[in-house]
Amino acid sequence: MDYRSGAKKAYHSSRRILYMEKLLLLAGCTIFVLLGAVHLIYTLFTDKFQPRDAGLMADMQRVNPVLTRRTTMWNAWIGFNASHSVGAIFFGVVYITIASENYGYLRASIALNILLLAVSLAYLVLAVKYWFSVPRNGIMLATILIVLSMALRMTP
Repeated sequence: MDYRSGAKKAYHSSRRILYMEKLLLLAGCTIFVLLGAVHLIYTLFTDKFQPRDAGLMADMQRVNPVLTRRTTMWNAWIGFNASHSVGAIFFGVVYITIASENYGYLRASIALNILLLAVSLAYLVLAVKYWFSVPRNGIMLATILIVLSMALRMTP
């Protein structure tokens, strides 16, 4: 009787840990999706990424980059911001989808876990170096949640 009781407790404990690690991963990836979505909305539908200096904006709309005369610095700026947003959304959605549909595969895949950690850390480095507090803190929280999820996977 004691053996089955102990085995049952161990089973439920491991199920709770599995649930918690999956929940942490989903929460971290959801933050990436939300930050990317807000960034995309701000880029395409508000003036939040416009320079405060109207002259600078006029110059950006007039001047071409050295790379090509087929665009302006303004169009490149909007495109860079929009594609950056789509990248964060895509990253989060891909991992949410994999975790939701086949968490066991994600857990076991060394390549997917290395990529998950590398992309999260790359966004964090960029956020710390170049961005302001809201995206930096959001990405820091997302990365912490993802790392905690990974740490739980490594526990026996």
